[in-house]
Amino acid sequence: MTNLIARFKNDESGATAIEYGLIAGLVSIVIIAGLQLAGPALNRIFLAVGNTLNDNAPAAAGG
Repeated sequence: MTNLIARFKNDESGATAIEYGLIAGLVSIVIIAGLQLAGPALNRIFLAVGNTLNDNAPAAAGG
């Protein structure tokens, strides 16, 4: 029984998966925070581009 507990204590086979999971979680938090900060500026840029395209679009042929 002591041998089983010692083997379990020294087993690190799942540690790598946990580390990768933690790294992925931290990277996703950084990405979300960056998008939250850059969101309003990106929104203004896309609105300006959209408005410019709408202003310069040819009139639709209606009739």
